[in-house]
Amino acid sequence: MRAAVLYAPGDIRLENVPDPEPKNGHVIVKVEAVGVCGSDFPRMLIKGAHKMPLICGHEFCGRIVSLSPDVSGFEKDELVAIPPMLPCYECDQCQRGQFSRCRNYDYFGSRRDGAYAEYVSVPVSNLIKASQDLDPRAIAMTDPASIALHAIWKGGGVTAGDIGGVVGCGPIGLFAIQWLKLMGASEVVAIDVSPEKLKMARQAGATHTALGSDELSELPLCNLIVEAAGHPSSINPAIRLAAPGGHAVFIGIPVGEVELKNATFQHFLRQEVSLHGAWNSFGAPFPGPQWSVTLDKLASGALEWEFMISHELPLDDLPGFFERLKTDKSLHYSKIMFRP
Repeated sequence: MRAAVLYAPGDIRLENVPDPEPKNGHVIVKVEAVGVCGSDFPRMLIKGAHKMPLICGHEFCGRIVSLSPDVSGFEKDELVAIPPMLPCYECDQCQRGQFSRCRNYDYFGSRRDGAYAEYVSVPVSNLIKASQDLDPRAIAMTDPASIALHAIWKGGGVTAGDIGGVVGCGPIGLFAIQWLKLMGASEVVAIDVSPEKLKMARQAGATHTALGSDELSELPLCNLIVEAAGHPSSINPAIRLAAPGGHAVFIGIPVGEVELKNATFQHFLRQEVSLHGAWNSFGAPFPGPQWSVTLDKLASGALEWEFMISHELPLDDLPGFFERLKTDKSLHYSKIMFRP
């Protein structure tokens, strides 16, 4: 099969590699669509993966082409969603149903071969039945949409009339805006460094938008605000925009050091703002209602997704596209979808 193999940061080669071998308790899926996550940019170009060479890609869905004889409940040709984490099920966090905090997890696309390929071997525990008439690209967006939902639930959610906020309007942030509105937020504040992303934020339902360089003091304070940019410059504004007694939830993964300014510290201290970390998207029973609810909302049309996709490319174009990312930083604000 064809696959894009990461040998070192920036060294991505399209190669013919052996097809994955069927194992007990696994199925082979043909990848129907795979998205490029924001975490793939530093993984593919700067930091590398946990081990290399490796086939990256974890936001994906597939169609079952073969099943191990011991697999039941699924059939050949079924379209399935695939949560990318493989929890150990044995550590103290897994025993409590906190699979996002598994101490010994495996992960498609960063710790084991992922979906920048034609086929992937997937354990049956990581298969979710999807609506068979749902666009595969939508199913591949279940991961970022579930991450947004997981974060909002970590912050306690919102109730009718609350004000929500999002800093960083990539796909996760755009889904967070939609979730906040679906939960009853009367207003949603959206902040980003890109005017194009703010336009998309308004399409997603944001009622107030501002560039990160704007004066933010005139914006309404938020009962719950989601930080989804992962840039050191976005951390302080996210906290300062939380209302008294509000909640700030952090999804983004900063690469540089993060500094809390004294005024920021004073704000969350004196206004009794709660700060939350949110990691991945999983609950119990694995992969949790984060995934089942998201798939339902994608299938019903309550969650919009197609407007987020900026590029659709064949797998053969992946190495060249990442090469362009080295010099064209505007592409970092894009949502790229590959179709093997």
